[in-house]
Amino acid sequence: MTPDFIREELERLKQQGLYRKLRRVEGEQGPTLIVDGREVLNLSSNNYLGLATHPALREAAKRAIDRYGCGTTASRLISGNMTLHEALEEKIAALKGTETALVFNSGFQANVGIIPALVGEGDVIFSDALNHASIIDGCRLSRAKTVIYPHCDVNRLEDDLKRAPASDRKLVVTETLFSMDGDEAPLDRIVDLAERYRAMMMVDEAHATGIFGPNGAGVVAKLGLTERVFLQMGTLGKALGGFGAYVAGSRALRELLINRCRSFIFTTSLPPPVLATAIAAIDLLYKEPQRRLALWHNCRALKEGLKRLGFSVGQSESQILPVLIGAAQKCMAFSERLLEEGVFAQGIRPPTVPPGTSRLRVTLMATHTHEHLHRALKAFEAAKNEFRIFSS
Repeated sequence: MTPDFIREELERLKQQGLYRKLRRVEGEQGPTLIVDGREVLNLSSNNYLGLATHPALREAAKRAIDRYGCGTTASRLISGNMTLHEALEEKIAALKGTETALVFNSGFQANVGIIPALVGEGDVIFSDALNHASIIDGCRLSRAKTVIYPHCDVNRLEDDLKRAPASDRKLVVTETLFSMDGDEAPLDRIVDLAERYRAMMMVDEAHATGIFGPNGAGVVAKLGLTERVFLQMGTLGKALGGFGAYVAGSRALRELLINRCRSFIFTTSLPPPVLATAIAAIDLLYKEPQRRLALWHNCRALKEGLKRLGFSVGQSESQILPVLIGAAQKCMAFSERLLEEGVFAQGIRPPTVPPGTSRLRVTLMATHTHEHLHRALKAFEAAKNEFRIFSS
């Protein structure tokens, strides 16, 4: 029997326009998808470079299965530490310019384990207000005092750091590219403050890995801050087209996480085909730089087109364009209207974003064509006349 509170909670979510359901897509994750039996333009994927369908990744996965099998069936501290894990970590460390790296099963799993391994009761975390849910949950699990500073507000961050006792262990954590707004953190200034007030600096490069910096190494590398950032976390399942996550930093950090990070210790390790595709994807960052150039061209073109139509896209300077709508129900209705026009752009609602800031999270891919962008803008133009939401 289902308890009454479950039905009541589901009804409440529906009334507030916050009810979520799975929408099945068919075929591969390319610039177009099959949704409800028809092909639609895909503006909702994190497959930014189009690598998820790259022949090199497909072949790498097949070869890994033939050689190593399908799974590891154990944690890395038991019998699940394979040659491919260590080969991938060497690739990541070389890309990021760090001493070493450690791979995790997902970005969420990494963040909820890393933070409690570094800080606990009696320590202080300083976290951006728009950090990802995995960072928020990692802070909660750590039991450290968590100070939330307004989004990218370095003056407030400094005030908060000043108030913390000098004897406390301190951790500053921020995304480098924010997943729902597409804006970049003022990382150079944040790192300055972390150094001045003797705080560890942790960054989440989930949406910057593969996109920014030399060879797609990320925002930290772009700004020349590698030696000054204590811990770089990122993912393998967005621009790199596969699955998993990593931490890049010092050898001592890696050893600590192997010994203290519960989300690393108590889980079956990533399977061989996933590891092999990540290695192949990193190789392609060096071999096919034109993918990043194509992505940036598409970003500029669609952003300029949306602004000409009167839509607000916030402060984004990246492949993530937040088309701000406001009310959750209106946002979801607009998303459905776009789907009728053949464009799949998912609406994002609370609790993922603050109330009153629901938006379409439009994402670009290197493999989108000029014709794709034209289709997208025509769909937005057709839909906008029914919704009074635009004010650049």
